[in-house]
Amino acid sequence: MSEEIQITITPRAQAALDELQAMIARRYPEATFDVHTGYDPAGIYLLATIDIEDIDEVVDVFMDRMLEMQIEEGLPVYVVPLRPVARALAELREHYERLFPPLPRTG
Repeated sequence: MSEEIQITITPRAQAALDELQAMIARRYPEATFDVHTGYDPAGIYLLATIDIEDIDEVVDVFMDRMLEMQIEEGLPVYVVPLRPVARALAELREHYERLFPPLPRTG
């Protein structure tokens, strides 16, 4: 039987989350944020939803600082950049339509 891990957002962890959120918000003011705890790996997750085509651009904003927080400061904080569901669905629909174009109608 495994023991459940309790994750607490300490003041240091909250300050780290606030700093990461501010870094992203400066570049992407339209971003929205949610914070969750998780277990794979165990830590605190800042979910950043941004309507942008290339999510890697967002990663470039915070990655170095997040790694510094994790490695040098021992803080289990993670940022997960997400795109809005509507954008992801629209892109999936476009991809599907390119793969399977409608058949011409005869009549």
